[in-house]
Amino acid sequence: MINFLELENRIKANKFDSYYILCGFNENIIKKNIKDIIDKNVNGDFLDLNYFKYDGNIVQYDQIFNACETLPFMSEKKVVVVYRSDFLSDKTKNVNKNSNDIIKKLQDYAAHVPKHCILIMYYVYDNDREKLSSKAKKLDKKACVVEFTKLKGVMLQKKVKEMFDKRGKSIDKTQLSYFCSEVENNMDIIKNEIDKLCDYTGDRPIEKKDILDLTIAKSDKDIFNLVDFLSQRKPESAINILDDLMFRGEKATVILSMIERQYNIMLNLKLGMENGQNAEELAREFRLHPYVCEKMMIQCRSYTVKQIIKAEEICIETEKQLKSQGSDDRIKMELLIIKSAVV
Repeated sequence: MINFLELENRIKANKFDSYYILCGFNENIIKKNIKDIIDKNVNGDFLDLNYFKYDGNIVQYDQIFNACETLPFMSEKKVVVVYRSDFLSDKTKNVNKNSNDIIKKLQDYAAHVPKHCILIMYYVYDNDREKLSSKAKKLDKKACVVEFTKLKGVMLQKKVKEMFDKRGKSIDKTQLSYFCSEVENNMDIIKNEIDKLCDYTGDRPIEKKDILDLTIAKSDKDIFNLVDFLSQRKPESAINILDDLMFRGEKATVILSMIERQYNIMLNLKLGMENGQNAEELAREFRLHPYVCEKMMIQCRSYTVKQIIKAEEICIETEKQLKSQGSDDRIKMELLIIKSAVV
């Protein structure tokens, strides 16, 4: 088993296995690495003929087998992806009814995946405390098993430094270490924070004060990023942040109140923007840091006034549901996010 940093290094070096099992809490990073594998092996002009994907909740083994055995067209390789392959996890609910049959046959087929094919299966952990499943462990010797775990210490700093380098931005070791200690350990959030810092500092070096200025109280920062993902219509990334907040012990009612506050500020900013007020005036009126105000104004451009009001109404309805009995609070909050992403 390897971690995703080793996988990324192998992809960069054009070293590929015929069979991958990917698992972890952050589905976006898993998808990014799958895209990199596809881009490196399949000509975009013939993508439809050499790239096949199947839903792990309903796929049958024969579909996987036939897709792998068919020769690629005008290409040396083809890629077959089975997403949300929960039959590889230790889950007992909502798993493909053919899971036992698929697992048994895959164990036999693993050593025979053709050289012209790259078979990729992945499943997503329910939370960041979950570990590699016993089923995936059994395939570890027959497939390249990659676990997408949270990075820590030197490994985290190395990865973050690479992300700054990609933006063409230098950061010294002291500021890098401080940034990593302050930012939430979530690659989607880290990327957002790096983008903010790079845009804010321009051509000059990053200083501790910049990190302090842009680092709001942790929960407030999480809510900002959560709503930012909603404005980008990325509910999965928003749910990742929700999961992190609830894992840290934040109550659903507290999270909801912070989301409501964010939308309320956005509504005021949107109305001010439509009245011709600039960022400086709005930041002063609503006591916001100028850079934060500008970023929230960018969020506002993804919404009409009517849509922001609708999002606030969804929050109010969710608040009523949280006070009533029934399904758990996490499900109610996830529904809030899904509804808010499509207003």
